[in-house]
Amino acid sequence: MQVRFGGCSEAGRKAVNQDAFAAHLATGNGAELKGAAAAIADGVSSCADSHIASQTAVTSFLEDYFSTPQSWSVRKSVSRVLTSLNGWIYQQNANRHGYGDSLLTTFSSVVIKSNTLHCFHAGDSRIYHWRDGTLEQLTQDHLRIERGKGYLARALGADRHLEVDYVTQELSVGDLLLLSTDGVHEVLSASRLRQLLAEAGDDLEACARRIVDEALEAGSEDNVTVLLVAIDALPQETLDETHRRLTALPIPPVMSVGNRIDGYEVLEVIFSGTRSHMYRVRDQETGEQYTLKAPSQNFTEDPLYLDGFVREEWVGQCINHPNVMKTFAPKREKRFLYYLGEYIDGINLREWMQDHPRPELDEVRRIVRQTVQGLRAFQRADMVHQDLKPENIMLDRDGRVKILDFGTVLIAGADELVSPLDKSVPQGSVNYVAPEYLVGEPGSFRSDLFSLAVIVYEMLTGALPYKEPSVKQVQLKNYAVLDYIPALNHRRDLPLWVEGCLRKALQPNPRYRYEALSEFLQDFTVPNTQLEARVRHRPLAERNPLLLWKLVALALLVLNLYQWWMRH
Repeated sequence: MQVRFGGCSEAGRKAVNQDAFAAHLATGNGAELKGAAAAIADGVSSCADSHIASQTAVTSFLEDYFSTPQSWSVRKSVSRVLTSLNGWIYQQNANRHGYGDSLLTTFSSVVIKSNTLHCFHAGDSRIYHWRDGTLEQLTQDHLRIERGKGYLARALGADRHLEVDYVTQELSVGDLLLLSTDGVHEVLSASRLRQLLAEAGDDLEACARRIVDEALEAGSEDNVTVLLVAIDALPQETLDETHRRLTALPIPPVMSVGNRIDGYEVLEVIFSGTRSHMYRVRDQETGEQYTLKAPSQNFTEDPLYLDGFVREEWVGQCINHPNVMKTFAPKREKRFLYYLGEYIDGINLREWMQDHPRPELDEVRRIVRQTVQGLRAFQRADMVHQDLKPENIMLDRDGRVKILDFGTVLIAGADELVSPLDKSVPQGSVNYVAPEYLVGEPGSFRSDLFSLAVIVYEMLTGALPYKEPSVKQVQLKNYAVLDYIPALNHRRDLPLWVEGCLRKALQPNPRYRYEALSEFLQDFTVPNTQLEARVRHRPLAERNPLLLWKLVALALLVLNLYQWWMRH
């Protein structure tokens, strides 16, 4: 990405300039996950210290936005920052008893990430988008009109809760963004601004200065501020470039016990399959043991698979939680494509289920509680695992749960980057994949909740909650084609409220599932009388469909006998 900034701000006829602006382009590792950001603020004139509010708003916004986790989406990052910033300013006003709202400011910001423009706005400062001679205003002024005079309807620090407008737009090389305060756009028409931008040239500072000077000459009685952002290049990697990046390191050959790679000695072959190979290794310098995972040679020409493999290492380093497998940055330069993870001495949940075909509820709850805690760590990182299944949940010798296999993890921050890779194929494993993927909808934490609920159902009953497809399904017409099989059909000793909890978590349509993982855990742990009542009073067709059909058949038989008797 290549962007240029240029800005100018003048107090004009006022004694104090209450406007402020700032801009920054991320550099270094992970810069593409944060992009570039710019902000402009206009302190409310009637408030004595609003210049402090505007300056604090733009500087704190940039500092805090670029400090948020790289895995977060732009919207989540900015929302968290603005909520915190508004809360701080609001509290400052509350502490100034008798002085009124002395810290108030409008706020407009843009974040440029990949080829997308993200706009956030509150107040009457503005954001414009200029392309090929066309100028479009992307924001709406938040004003209320009383007796012919306009008053701000929204501002940072005015209320405990700040409502912020959010819009996105696709960008192209050559685009120009204009951020202005009302001292500029109240006196210069859109047509004049469009003309000035068309004449901007390469010197954005000079263009901003010219716009400010014209606003003052046109009679502006307010502070006047302009911030310009020029889009010179956008990061759009081609498929060939993606493949070259992913294959920069060769895939290592299949190894055996005693082989060495980059200072690590293979102690055990944990598994060797068609997709990947995993080994228990020892660092020859420190003696520490790790799990070393390497891709299979079968996927040398598969950039989508390799992208997922690289993603696994990154995710494991981003999430630091006792119920999520850690991955480690290499201590020495790598000569091959692999990653190091913590060595987990234990069994996966599939093996545990085979050893415990009819477990007690408390045993299952212990595992579910830890799994939920691990999934909440993904949720806090703005990630969705997308491939939760018994094989991807480990239990160590102390009974601690470890979630692993991050190759298909949805990372909100990374998902915003334009990629030539086709990621439209539904994520997850057959029997555990959430239905929303199969109907073409995006995943969320509710998708992981569905997969977890399938696992819980299977742990308790040894069966699956929906009919197992004869072949792997990659598409569903709608949610109605899925018919839930009550867990009570397989295990009559389950409490009704547990049945109700599973039924809710396994709703095909995600909007009808639990709104939080903690709610599911609560209902799976503590009896919920409402859920129990729903199960108890459900129709006979759901409670005992076989009995219903027997009654229908009996009724038809009686009717036929009656008709026969009447004829004879």
